[in-house]
Amino acid sequence: MAIKNFQTKKLEEEVISENITVSDFMTINLYKFYKNQSVLEVMETLLKHNISGGPVVNDQNELVGIISEGDCIKQISESRYYNQPMENMSVENYMIRDVETVTPDMHLFDVANKFLSLKKRRFPVCEQGKLVGLISQKNVLKAALELQGHSWKS
Repeated sequence: MAIKNFQTKKLEEEVISENITVSDFMTINLYKFYKNQSVLEVMETLLKHNISGGPVVNDQNELVGIISEGDCIKQISESRYYNQPMENMSVENYMIRDVETVTPDMHLFDVANKFLSLKKRRFPVCEQGKLVGLISQKNVLKAALELQGHSWKS
C-alpha cells in the first residue's frame, strides 16, 4: 500500500506558485486600436468580440493609451449633449493616456494586488516600450483555478 506524501505535493504547489508570472497567463492575441480610428469602430469591435476595452498603439506598437466601454459611453453622452455627429469622433479624443502598465516578468500575485489597489480591470503588458500583451482580472482568476487543479472553459 502506497502512502501519499502530502507535504511533497504542497512543496510542488509552492514552487509552481512562486514562478508564476504575467507572461504565463497574459493574452497575446489582442484587439488593438489606433488613435485616428473612429469611436464607432471601437464600439463595433468591443461588441463583436465581447471585450470591454483595449490598448491604443502607434505604428511602432508602442502603447499610447487605452480605450474602454466607459470611454465610448462618454463619447455617446457628449455627442448627444453637444449635438455632434458620432462618426467624426476619434479614439484620440476619448482614450485614457496615462496608463498603468506591467511587465511580463511581474509575479501574478503582485498583479492581483495591483488590481485591488488601483481598481483596474486590465493592464497592458509592455516590454522595452512595446506592447506585448494584456493581463485582465479574468486572466488572474483562470490562473487561480489552474493552480488549484481545476479546469475552465473559455
